[in-house]
Amino acid sequence: MKTQLTEKRVRVAGISRRAFTLVEMLLVLAILALLAGIVLPKLTGRKQQANVDATKAQIAAFKTALETFEVDNGYYPNGRNGLLDLVQKPRDAVSWRGPYLESIPKDPWGNDYIYEKPGKHNPNSYDIMSLGPDGQPNTEDDIGNWQVTK
Repeated sequence: MKTQLTEKRVRVAGISRRAFTLVEMLLVLAILALLAGIVLPKLTGRKQQANVDATKAQIAAFKTALETFEVDNGYYPNGRNGLLDLVQKPRDAVSWRGPYLESIPKDPWGNDYIYEKPGKHNPNSYDIMSLGPDGQPNTEDDIGNWQVTK
């Protein structure tokens, strides 16, 4: 009797009960996992390379701004906070014609760029670098102006 009532309710409501089997669901999940395993590493690698390229472009923009600052003032900004001199006029800059940059951006990984004058790699000028994806200094993923080609 219960079965007849259920069948009548289903027919009356016009609902047909067709569902996926467990095997079909597992097959679909396996295919999705396989595709994710193939596609995600390729996308991750592209994102990482795009971040490295963006960092190199930003370092090149810093170099241009620093060169312009040097032409105007006769020296490169001093100290670890020298990049701020590209945005705000320093006290000792008589011929400052900035701002040379609108703001000092962070690298694609959210870290500050590091500026040193005199530089360790460029003792006659300056070093500017990003700590790279790992955010740790002195590792092989660091990106500096001594590595970026003109």
